[in-house]
Amino acid sequence: MASKVFLGAPRALRQLQRTQWRSFTSTTQKRSDALMVHRDSAVNNPNIPFKFTPQNEGLIKEILSRYPSQYKKAAVMPLLDLGQRQHGFTSISVMNEVARLLEMPPMRVYEVATFYTMYNRSPVGRFHVQCCTTTPCQLRDSDSIMKAIEDHLGIHHGQTTADGLFTFTEVECLGACANAPMVQINDDYYEDLTYDTTVSLLKALQNSVEATGAKPGDSGLGGEAGKDKNVKSGNEAGGVKVPAPGPLSGRKSCEPAAGLTSLTSEPWGNETLRKDGAL
Repeated sequence: MASKVFLGAPRALRQLQRTQWRSFTSTTQKRSDALMVHRDSAVNNPNIPFKFTPQNEGLIKEILSRYPSQYKKAAVMPLLDLGQRQHGFTSISVMNEVARLLEMPPMRVYEVATFYTMYNRSPVGRFHVQCCTTTPCQLRDSDSIMKAIEDHLGIHHGQTTADGLFTFTEVECLGACANAPMVQINDDYYEDLTYDTTVSLLKALQNSVEATGAKPGDSGLGGEAGKDKNVKSGNEAGGVKVPAPGPLSGRKSCEPAAGLTSLTSEPWGNETLRKDGAL
């Protein structure tokens, strides 16, 4: 009986000793030139000089005064933002100047600028249209807002119009979920949008630029040389008025669109409402 017990052992052992093969598949690597790689170009290379204006130098002194001298490198983010607003985008020259002012290795500044997507590392148009497509906006049809921008401007995500007036970017949550769908144009939020109101907004911005005689090809996003101070809400040109930032549906803020659903009567307890009429 013992021989019968061990009779099958070699076969089982051979099965255990078989080489186990498992196939792997890999896809082609897609490296992003837009996020972590710098490519010298005619408008973005280290040979282009950049210096902060005297006005911004004053702002830099005020910013640096908020930090102990040994920790002034903590000001890298506001200085990069200031450089972007002056130059129009965060070029390699802007980053190098910030590194010089803060006495930081340039690589440390590059790490910050490449991590945060709000630092535009390539030129953008005068109006940087950022459309949110995260879940709250998508549930309220941000697809139609994307389509309105693409239809009217003739460009897709990541592209700039031929006249340099608009750059279109698809972004993640901008924090105005109660007023979805929305877009951010430069520093302003436009909310409660529809396909038609989005097209009207873009037309108003175009007409306002034409009325003021601004040059669309100048630097964008707050660049002192390119941003036209006259292109703002309240301007009217071609019969189209640039709307004020905020909800374009008639709401003042993020109150219920159909009217108040709570705090509509005196509370049952000892609590009291404000007496200034705000509620």
